[in-house]
Amino acid sequence: MIFKESETIEFKKSTSELKEAVISVVAMLNKRGRAEVYFGIADDGTVLGQMVGRNTIKDVTQAVVDNTEPRVFPKVDHRNIDGKECVVVEAHGTDNPYFAYGRAYIRVGESDKALSVREIEKLFLGKKKLLWEREISEKTINDVNEEAVKEFMRKAKTAKRVDFDFVDVKTTLHKLHLLNGNRLLHAAETLFCDDNTLEVQAAIFAGTDKVTFLDIKSFKGNLFSLRQQAEVYVNGNMKWRAEIKTGPRKEIPEIPVEAVREAIGNSLCHRDYSNPKGNEVAIFRDRIEIYNPGLFPDEIDPEDFFFGNEHSILRNPLIAETMYKSKDIERWGSGIKRIHDECVSAGIKVEFKRLKTGFVVVFYRPKWEDDAGPGIGINKAVEKTVEKTVEIIFDLIKDDPRITQKRIMDKTGLTRRGVEWNLRKLKYSGRIKRVGPDKGGYWEALSGD
Repeated sequence: MIFKESETIEFKKSTSELKEAVISVVAMLNKRGRAEVYFGIADDGTVLGQMVGRNTIKDVTQAVVDNTEPRVFPKVDHRNIDGKECVVVEAHGTDNPYFAYGRAYIRVGESDKALSVREIEKLFLGKKKLLWEREISEKTINDVNEEAVKEFMRKAKTAKRVDFDFVDVKTTLHKLHLLNGNRLLHAAETLFCDDNTLEVQAAIFAGTDKVTFLDIKSFKGNLFSLRQQAEVYVNGNMKWRAEIKTGPRKEIPEIPVEAVREAIGNSLCHRDYSNPKGNEVAIFRDRIEIYNPGLFPDEIDPEDFFFGNEHSILRNPLIAETMYKSKDIERWGSGIKRIHDECVSAGIKVEFKRLKTGFVVVFYRPKWEDDAGPGIGINKAVEKTVEKTVEIIFDLIKDDPRITQKRIMDKTGLTRRGVEWNLRKLKYSGRIKRVGPDKGGYWEALSGD
């Protein structure tokens, strides 16, 4: 095996060069956003080996963490290379410029160069960060869910936000700028690959804290699938009431569905994908929380968006642009305003909270009591309205697999949006699946849960 130093790889003969190694880590992070340091390999690539004692891994890790700013938290382990034991340090980060022992460095070829004050200022003011979403994915074109791409294109064409047709996966991703040559970017992996690192954890808690939970689930899949799974989970586990006046029955959720949809979409779009922590949906007795591991920008407040005068600061512009094309989000910077406006119209209190670990949207649940009075109360029969509606639609599909949404609307009195929501609920619970295209295809009723 041939070893060679580069702008992301550095060799050190032993941990006696630990200080120099820490400098190399920040230099490579400032240049490429990733770094690998091998202890036990000479500059020319000769594998020498490195003694690995009881505290070696701990000491190397501590040296990197204690002497870098912003703090770098590396992965450090020992590895057998050409039959000899070596220590390998791996680090990733885009919060540059990074400093080691009080100075900033940058990688130039195979060397580490100290930055001058002017160079640091230039890096602060005019840098283009290496974004996680633009890094090369280890996934290939074959890992992409073709049906997810086709569904995306159907929505994007309907929204009139793309001017080309689906030919094949590769051509589509190329036109969406989600490829680097023939290789997928991380953005493409997240958006269209079912097997990725993205996860949404969802739970229902018995009270107002996280002591006792009644249900817990972990959703995996491509970003669009995760959004739908999370929406179905929230909408299916909050209260609904029926309003029956003249005309069709109207089903009213305790939290506006559009506000929930917007909050979940924003949490997936704007999260920090370099952070391994997943998104979370938590349903408490008094509130519903939508959390994402992405810090809100310090220089602005969420309330600044209420009046539509603030501009969004994008963490993942490629992902955001793709979701905009399919109308899964609206124009950048409008999400918080839309959530706020929906909740104000429905008389629901909503709060946008900065956390040390991310950002959370909190919807406070209204108190719907059995004796709350006309138009507000919700009795046991009405609480089961949604469940009954789902069963009615399931039976309609069993009787007529080619039934249209318009026909379901006529049979149930639901709006088109209500029919679509119930179909998604049945689909993601595994009780139905779509066979063939929207036009000309049919539904297949399954046993499900």
